[in-house]
Amino acid sequence: METGNRSCGTDFSLVGLFQYGHMDTFLFTVISILFAVALIGNITLVLLIRLDQRLHTPMYFLLSQLSIIDMMYISTTVPKMAANFLSDTKAISFLGCAVQAFVFLTLGGSEALLLGFMSYDRYIAICQPLHYPVLMSRKICCSMVAGAWSSSSINAFIHTVYVFQLPFCGSRMVNHFFCEVPSLLPLVCEDTSQYEYTVLVSGLVILLLPFLAILASYARVLVVVIQMGSGKGQSRAVSTCSSHLTVASLFYVTGLSTYTQPHSLHSPGRDKVVAVLYSIVTPVLNPFIYSLRNKEVMGALRRQMG
Repeated sequence: METGNRSCGTDFSLVGLFQYGHMDTFLFTVISILFAVALIGNITLVLLIRLDQRLHTPMYFLLSQLSIIDMMYISTTVPKMAANFLSDTKAISFLGCAVQAFVFLTLGGSEALLLGFMSYDRYIAICQPLHYPVLMSRKICCSMVAGAWSSSSINAFIHTVYVFQLPFCGSRMVNHFFCEVPSLLPLVCEDTSQYEYTVLVSGLVILLLPFLAILASYARVLVVVIQMGSGKGQSRAVSTCSSHLTVASLFYVTGLSTYTQPHSLHSPGRDKVVAVLYSIVTPVLNPFIYSLRNKEVMGALRRQMG
């Protein structure tokens, strides 16, 4: 029996956003629209940053990387979720579930670390502007992005390999709309309390530490901005930092609520709502918050549109 449970040929079944599919057509339409908006917004932002010479700065290089991650991030969960709204089986293969969990963890970790690096960029730009060209050189920016991708990939690989070698017994019904590590642990037929400590540690390192760094950076930025004599400089700095902090808070707080609790305290209904916020809403909001509240991006959009 245990051998069969470990078999890669055994499918999982995703419950979906709601257990009973009375609103599947409506939800399919809403999710598809959000998916399209996220892709269009992020693609537009990436193209603007690439085409407009005035946006070839470290800040916008990191922002373009964030948009690329967001496009991949929402594409990891939404297509399968939308397809399941129109399907009766809602099945996902063992291998497909493992790949989805790995990619989702990798992208989520990369975004968490990248947001921290973006706050560091704003801190240096406002608090140490004379050192900015040296501390945020092209080489350092590329190293930041590479570090975010590599560390999150290693973390995701370790968790995915460990979880999917565990014995799954009984029902393989995943009470979620995608394969996420916390939603898989209730299906494991052995004690996972020790492993949950490693999930907690990973969540604290990848989510909490960057979030605390962001709060500390912007606290320092706020002090410097208050001391500025220029009202224009104050408003620009506050606008840039407040938009970044809004997105970061939504992403980190919801992520921490999922990855720092033992599965015995999880509520499937609440977990799915929270997952919608950090896996769908955040990628939709990011390009608009960064562009609509940023005069440089809006200026680049007007120039490209003639």
